[in-house]
Amino acid sequence: METTAPERLRALPSWLLTQTAHHAHRLVTEGLSEAGARGYHYRLLAALEESGPTSQATLGRRSAIHLSDLVATINELADRDLVSREPDPADRRRNVITITPAGRRQLKRLDKQIARIQDDLLAPLSGAEREQLTALLSRLLRHHTEGA
Repeated sequence: METTAPERLRALPSWLLTQTAHHAHRLVTEGLSEAGARGYHYRLLAALEESGPTSQATLGRRSAIHLSDLVATINELADRDLVSREPDPADRRRNVITITPAGRRQLKRLDKQIARIQDDLLAPLSGAEREQLTALLSRLLRHHTEGA
C-alpha cells in the first residue's frame, strides 16, 4: 500500500485497521454491485436465513440495520420477490419478514461473491494467518461491543 501518511500513523494499529476497512468496504460494495446487490441486502438475507421469519424490529437488530434503512431494504428485496412481508397473526400491527426460495438462491450467489471478495482482500495471507486474523478481530470486536 503506497501512502504518504507519516510513518508514526502507518505504525498505528488503529490507522492500519481503518485503512484496511476502507479497502474492504470498497471491495464488498463493488463485488455485491456486480451481483446486483448491496451490503444491506446481504445482511438482511443472511439474518433471515439464520433466524427464520421475524418481525421488522427484530430483523433490524439482528442485521444491524437502522430502521430507516431497514424499511427501504425490505421494500427493495420484496419488489424482487426475495423476501415476503405479511401481517403478524399474533399482532396485526407488525409485519413478519420471510426469505423466499428466490431469496435463498440469491443469498447463495451472494455467499459465493463474498467468498471471492474475502479471498481478494486476504490474498497475501495464508489460511492459518486468515484464521488468526479473524480470531483476533473477533476478540477485539467482542471486547469493544460487549455490554455496549
